[in-house]
Amino acid sequence: MSKKNDQTPKKTAPAVARKPASKKAAAPASKPDVAPLDLAMLRERIDGIDRHIQELIGERAQFANQVGKAKGKLAAAVDYYRPEREAQVLRRVVDRNDGPLNDEVLVRLFREIMSACLAQQEPLKIGYLGPEGTHSQQAVYKHFGHSIHGLPLSSIEEVFQEVEAGHADFGVVPVENSTQGTIQSTLDMFLTSQLKICGEVELRVHQHLLSRAGRLEDIERVYSHPQSFAQCKAWLRQYLPKAEKIAVASNAEAARRARSADDAAAIAGISAASVYGLKSIAGPIEDRPDNTTRFLVIGRELFPPSGNDRTSLLVFIKDQPGALYHVLEPFAKHGLSMNRIESRPGHTGLWQYGFFIDISGHVHEDAMRRALDGLADYAQEVKVLGSYPVAIA
Repeated sequence: MSKKNDQTPKKTAPAVARKPASKKAAAPASKPDVAPLDLAMLRERIDGIDRHIQELIGERAQFANQVGKAKGKLAAAVDYYRPEREAQVLRRVVDRNDGPLNDEVLVRLFREIMSACLAQQEPLKIGYLGPEGTHSQQAVYKHFGHSIHGLPLSSIEEVFQEVEAGHADFGVVPVENSTQGTIQSTLDMFLTSQLKICGEVELRVHQHLLSRAGRLEDIERVYSHPQSFAQCKAWLRQYLPKAEKIAVASNAEAARRARSADDAAAIAGISAASVYGLKSIAGPIEDRPDNTTRFLVIGRELFPPSGNDRTSLLVFIKDQPGALYHVLEPFAKHGLSMNRIESRPGHTGLWQYGFFIDISGHVHEDAMRRALDGLADYAQEVKVLGSYPVAIA
């Protein structure tokens, strides 16, 4: 039990009669016989632990190689990658954690170890919305670690195209922000794409005002992605009310443009400052401190259940009274929680809409299969976009 919650009353010694204090100063109490911390000894212990950690990482890498050999000769690195297995490993890391490091730190450490072990075969090729320094790149590293080959691309559409063509093993695309809602261009790609969602990443997004000179009073124009402008509109209204606001395709592109003039600034993540040689004038400047963006990992196949999964569906319903109600009813009947629903024009005819629905569970589980079977009478088409592990830390 923690000290904070321990309400057990402390025992007090019984009162005793005391002799009057002597006018003579009492001798100082002797210090407890405890050896002082020896800095050299502590460093020696740390060095020994470091050697042991390194030996264990090497041993893990050897076993990862053996796993690769046990799978036989596969075509490419993507064939060795198992997101459901990684999710299970990381959940156990969180379950075992008793501190002092927090869950996020430990998950990041183990993610990097797994990334390096997998890259022994061949680094994964991951497409993302570039250029370098975007929040999408940060999401790639959070989900896959740094032992990958990143492919910065110019648009969300191009990320889908490169994965479909096999030039990238996976892609990472933003799908929604906690304050600004859904990224519609990502949802629209799923209307026609055959790619599957293989994972999700939740990234806390901190925006900074970056410039070459680093002085707020010099700024006459600000570059950024429209979503970032929306996330920082109160701050901009207070501190840069007269500055021209110029929307660009990404925050990294904003940083690239801002480096060319002292009177220009960019709103971007702090990582863009080092990539493009800028200084941070202010930050974080987002209006909400819990500003979070959810990203999807897209690939070419569906993976097995991990034990804590989410399924994304695209459902076109028949035009009849109560159709949407009857489409949602089977999920409630089989105890499956709906996390999100959103409609988009279906591109199949005038005023035809598709519903994007996120449901807790995996499409290979019995409850989900029974629920999907119950949609037949009211759904014109049901497309499983993916079943994937819920984001971890």
